[in-house]
Amino acid sequence: MSKQAAVEAFWQAYLASLPAGSERPAEPYEIGYFADNEQDADELGELVRAGIKTATCGSLWWYEAENEAPPKVGDLFLVTNWAGDPLCIVETTEVQVRPFNEVDAQFAYDEGEGDRSLAYWRRVHVAFFTRELAEIGREPSESMPLVCERFRKVFP
Repeated sequence: MSKQAAVEAFWQAYLASLPAGSERPAEPYEIGYFADNEQDADELGELVRAGIKTATCGSLWWYEAENEAPPKVGDLFLVTNWAGDPLCIVETTEVQVRPFNEVDAQFAYDEGEGDRSLAYWRRVHVAFFTRELAEIGREPSESMPLVCERFRKVFP
């Protein structure tokens, strides 16, 4: 089975799991992985599937440069590993834009990465944003706006 067929089968299984008479998702869902490399994408995907990772963030500057809309409450995201294998589906429950230096310890903990501390979160996110923002000619800063998203796993 192709990766695309596996993803579609996974989505259909999610739809079949919804209670009879419940409202079906009206908008298309997003498909993808977290991070910018295989090791992190696979690790973060497993953290989401295990229910440990319930938050993520992205640079608002990146969304603007890519002309891509940030997530909004109610969005569905089919999480895959780097290879494109479906892992789970999450629903966005909260979105806030806040400066990097205003991300708090609870959000860092909810991201579920490393030792779940704010110090760890800052270290790995500075490294990530340095790589990501270089692609659009920007550099990370303490005041850079981040799209901070919380989500809940809805399938399986």
